Amino acid sequence: MQNEEITAQRDEIQAQKDVVEKAKDKIERQQKSIMDSIHYASRIQEAVLPPDEYLNKILGEHFVLFRPRDIVSGDFYWATESGNKTVIVAADCTGHGVPGAFMSMLGMSFLNEIVNKDGILQANIILNRLRENVKKSLRQTGKENEAKDGMDIAVCILDKTEMKIQYAGAYNPLLIIRNNEISRIKADRMPIGIYLREKESFTNNIIDVKKGDLLYIFSDGYVDQFGGENDSKIRSAKFKELLIENHKKSLAEQKAVLVKFLEEWMDHTDDTGRKYKQVDDILVIGIEI
Repeated sequence: MQNEEITAQRDEIQAQKDVVEKAKDKIERQQKSIMDSIHYASRIQEAVLPPDEYLNKILGEHFVLFRPRDIVSGDFYWATESGNKTVIVAADCTGHGVPGAFMSMLGMSFLNEIVNKDGILQANIILNRLRENVKKSLRQTGKENEAKDGMDIAVCILDKTEMKIQYAGAYNPLLIIRNNEISRIKADRMPIGIYLREKESFTNNIIDVKKGDLLYIFSDGYVDQFGGENDSKIRSAKFKELLIENHKKSLAEQKAVLVKFLEEWMDHTDDTGRKYKQVDDILVIGIEI
């Protein structure tokens, strides 16, 4: 009788193990399917970002530092050329990963429509139209508990014939280096999306530029990265310090400096003894006039 009980217990334990193994296999198959889909989505996202060859053609000397936190990104960049004007955009959508990537695809689609199809070449009007489209497509009306999804963005329109740029920004500023000094052109403090205290229009800043001027537009991912010896963010002051210290180097070298500093900043351990992970998508664009 005792042997029969032991055998029954063994059979029951084995049956439970089989159930656990089957559940584990099912979860692993589901995870693989999800990851395969996300990797495929990343290839689509990469395909709609401006190719390097095109950016080289329309921007000349420049760099793009683009590091998604996850496989797909809520940050995106976009560029086009129309006549003697070049439009370049750096944007940071709500969230990162898959939700952010959905918003980024929406943003690029709207920019294509506004600039390439409708021919809008005024920076603040581009943002006004983009805001209208985002609010309409996400059905944002300002009701309580409504999703506040949107994006922060910087738009620059370069006119190298007139040597002027237009700049408009939703939270994301423009930095300009000239004669060893760095200037910050402020963005409007309102996003692309629903905002209760929004102004009727974004501001269009028109700035005279000179050959050799350096322009930088970016998301907040770089300055907000935690690390270092004191468990702190990089912050805007250090970011500007890095730019001004290295601005006489080539754009490729400047990018390398930013990457090296970022990796060394993260190559510390936090209070739990773990190395810092990237906390957000990172995007920095540098352009030489």
